[in-house]
Amino acid sequence: MNPATVAALLHCFLLADLIQSAPVSSPLTEAAERAKTLVEKILRDIPTVHATTVTTQGLTLDSAAQTTNLQMMVTSLGIPAAPVLKPPSERFTLDDCVSRMAAGSRLYQGLLGVLSDRLSGLSDLWADLRDLLTRINKMKEAAQLSGGGAADQSLDLASRLHGNYEVQVATHLTLTQLRSFCHDLIRSLRAVSTYKLRPSGTR
Repeated sequence: MNPATVAALLHCFLLADLIQSAPVSSPLTEAAERAKTLVEKILRDIPTVHATTVTTQGLTLDSAAQTTNLQMMVTSLGIPAAPVLKPPSERFTLDDCVSRMAAGSRLYQGLLGVLSDRLSGLSDLWADLRDLLTRINKMKEAAQLSGGGAADQSLDLASRLHGNYEVQVATHLTLTQLRSFCHDLIRSLRAVSTYKLRPSGTR
């Protein structure tokens, strides 16, 4: 057997070994990775959206802490807090985790929808959240989840936007909280992407 043939055979054996040893992504992992990619895009876009929509002096996205006045505005404007996200565990199931992801995404989509009626520049972010919900639903399907969990929170924002100042503050608070929620989403999605589903009938 000549050296060229030996080299060709070795190459084929090595390639076959690499293919067999390559990890196979599960549908849940793929769905979680797609969702994470979109969340990362949303995070990149938030500063630009904030800069173009929030023009009131003092309402900066990177301020160290919310002032007491802004904390009071959260209550007076009726802006709910997002559901708390944690990586899946024995006490916080995958169903809980994914359901809260969906509830939080719907919350911010709803808030941006209300604000879009009063302010331009938010529609692309709203559309991204709509697409994110689709990807989260793909995760539910991949994991065969029941779809229960966190209930949607009611919004009463529209009736409290009496003037431009309230619109500006509400937009600032929504984008600030959305950014924090997205950071939590990415951490949870990383955990979900490595989550090992149990075989059917053992859950």
